[in-house]
Amino acid sequence: LRRKSSSQEGPVFSIIVPAYQTPGVFLREMLDSVQAQTYSRWELCLVNASPENEQMRRILSEYQKDSRIHCIELEENAGIGENTNAGMKAAVGDYVCFLDHDDVLDPSALYYMARYLTDHPGTCMLYTDEDKISSDGKEHFQPHLKPDFNLDLLRSNNYICHFLAVERKLALEAGAFGSGFDGAQDYDFVLRCCEKARQIEHIPKALYHWRSHSQSTAKSMGTKSYARSAGAGALSAHLDRLG
Repeated sequence: LRRKSSSQEGPVFSIIVPAYQTPGVFLREMLDSVQAQTYSRWELCLVNASPENEQMRRILSEYQKDSRIHCIELEENAGIGENTNAGMKAAVGDYVCFLDHDDVLDPSALYYMARYLTDHPGTCMLYTDEDKISSDGKEHFQPHLKPDFNLDLLRSNNYICHFLAVERKLALEAGAFGSGFDGAQDYDFVLRCCEKARQIEHIPKALYHWRSHSQSTAKSMGTKSYARSAGAGALSAHLDRLG
């Protein structure tokens, strides 16, 4: 694999983005960060759950000139879990990855993932380190430098979080995103995938930038208090499945 590549070799990534009432500036920055990837074998499955938002519709129509960008229009917002599932149903890549509508990827994120997966073909889940960015995107702070896979730690908190790639067939086998855990839907999904995964690996590079603003959990978990109780429910369900 080359750092700047239009190669026909290597895995294809399906990047799933559930979007709901996304501010225009954040939407553009997220889309730009995907188009800026130095590894070209990707598709973006963006699920628009804001059919009445004309600004989002205009912006998305601009970016769909790139044939790799697909927009799935929902008639109404079904919640982040079901919205994500709509993107997964449209995905055709080897791996599904998850990007929040107001966050951004490092330009080399998919390159490093593709290189690792090529060198370690048994990997079915792969995650990276991450950091936070200010609302204007100018400041990077609080890098989250993660350990290699640690199930005990995962049962304490979803340290995996972003950026995560999962074999598409494993994601579907695990049941995609379940209902009833909005706010911790990613934690529930990761736990179910880990129960079935053969090999889980880690790239120690901050390749995902989580935007911190007044309405985001990157700013404070208190902004979404329901996420904490949903996370406890996801963990309880995981332990019940394993007896």
